[in-house]
Parts: sequence; C-alpha cells; structure tokens
Amino acid sequence: MKSPVHLNALRAFEASARHQSFSAAAAELHVTPAAVGQLVRALEQWLGAPLFHRSSSGRVRLVPTEAAERALPDIRTGFARLALGMERLKEGSPSGLLTVAVSPAFAAKWLLPRIERFQAAWPDTDVRLDTNLKPVDFLAQQIDIGVRYGTGTWPGLNAEKLMDEEVYPVCTPGLLRRQGAPRQPSDLAGQTLIHDLSMDGHVGFPTWNMWFEKVGVQDVPTQRGMKINNSAAVLQAAIDGQGVALARSVMARDDLGTGRLVRLFPDIEFPSVLAYYVIYRPETAHLPRLGAFRAWLFEEARRYRSSLAQA
Repeated sequence: MKSPVHLNALRAFEASARHQSFSAAAAELHVTPAAVGQLVRALEQWLGAPLFHRSSSGRVRLVPTEAAERALPDIRTGFARLALGMERLKEGSPSGLLTVAVSPAFAAKWLLPRIERFQAAWPDTDVRLDTNLKPVDFLAQQIDIGVRYGTGTWPGLNAEKLMDEEVYPVCTPGLLRRQGAPRQPSDLAGQTLIHDLSMDGHVGFPTWNMWFEKVGVQDVPTQRGMKINNSAAVLQAAIDGQGVALARSVMARDDLGTGRLVRLFPDIEFPSVLAYYVIYRPETAHLPRLGAFRAWLFEEARRYRSSLAQA
C-alpha cells in the first residue's frame, strides 16, 4: 500500500527524535510545536504504533521506541540522499544559497571584513552564516562548509588546515599611556587579566596559565580577572581599557593594524597547538559553490599570511 504520509511528517519525527523535544524540533523546522506534534501523531496513526515513550519530569522529553531507533539511521540516510539530489539539480543554476558555519568571533573579526570580495566574485551566490560555538550537525542542519578551530579531527567531515595561530598579550594604547608599558612579563601581575573562555576545557586552548608557564613566570594570580566566552568580546574589552587580554593572532590582526590594540612583548612567541580548518562533508565536495568558497578562503588566508610577512 502506498504511504499517504508526507515527507514533512518524517522530517518532524526525525528532528523530534534528535532533539527529544517538539519545541526544539519546531525551532529547527521553523514551525510551531503544535504543528510538529500533529505531524508526528499523523505518522503514528498511519503506522498504528507509537514512535516515542512520552514522559514528564521537569520538562517533557521524547524518547524514541526501540523500533523508531532502528528506523532512524535509514530515515536520516534518505534525507541526506534527497538533500544531495537537490544540490545536484541546482548545480547548473547560476544562483543558490551557501550555508557557512563559523564561530561568532571568527565571523566578526576575520570573515565579515573580507566577505565582500567573495560576493563580488560570485554575485549569484547568497551566503548564510550559521554562527555557533557548539558543534553542528552538517547533514541535519544543511551546512555546506565551515571554518572551525581545533586539532583537525571532526568525524565524518573533510578537514583542511587554513591557518595556524599564535597568542600574545594585548592592550589599548591608552592603558600604556596611563600606567606605562610593562618591561617584563612579571609586570602583568598588577594588571587586570582578560580571559578567553570561548573554548573553555578544550585540550590545548591557550590560557594565561600556559602563557606565564611558557615565559617562566610563577605566582601570578591568573584565576582572577575578567572572563568572557567570546574571543571578539575579549578583544573589545581590551580596546575599552578593561585590562590586558591574551589575544588570538587571527582575531587581533585588524585591531593591531589600526592601532586599537598594541601587542606586548613582541619578541615572545607562543604558537597555539590548535589551528583553523575548513571542514565540509566529503559527498558535497564537488558542488561548485562550495568549491568556490573553499578556494576563496584559502586565497584570503594566503593574503593574510602575506600581510603578516610585510608587517
């Protein structure tokens, strides 16, 4: 018998199972929670069996039944093939949407100041930025390509190194005028330290403790100071004179170039073990818009490195 169930019902079921919430699924699908619930119930009625063990403890969470859990991998594979098929249908189109996943700070400090050059070269491609610090599901959220900071390993995704990075202390020129330039790293013990918590807990993410250990300085109270979970906001706090920030070089480059920030102890090098990577699903690597954006990213990274060499 031919199934009367619309694909939207299957999509509502898959999203509800992944989030274990009608509300979260509704937010992803841009409909109301009631609409998601109605679609799931219609699918259950057609099947003659429930898809979730519904329970309430605090907030409602939906736990898929054993049969539903077995079916989900095939349903997700089917959606992936449909999405890829749609992309292939659009390959010959001169226009299209490219969804790019980046962190909010990388978007603000590196990507957005340069994106105009991509748009000039590919005017028929519309770029949608998905800015999020949390890991994203490229398949479920229909992400085409992204830039992520890490060790280069993201399961199921191709990862190509885009840029390395170093970290160093920075502050506003006004702070130096008021208090004088620190002559040695131990002089920072009397300054308010601004901490970047954007990847707090990530192994290898540079911290003030690591920097002071690198320069051989002990007994600096690094637990105190201002703590911010956005690298762009860390730099803005330093620009506003709130203290000394441990800056990530890729983020800070433009602020140093305009004089909004000053690098302290330029002779001290502290490379990060983490780097920026271009990531995308292997099965979408052939898509023209993705290839164009990938090539543009690497050209912009080359320009960035060239500007560093000339500084």
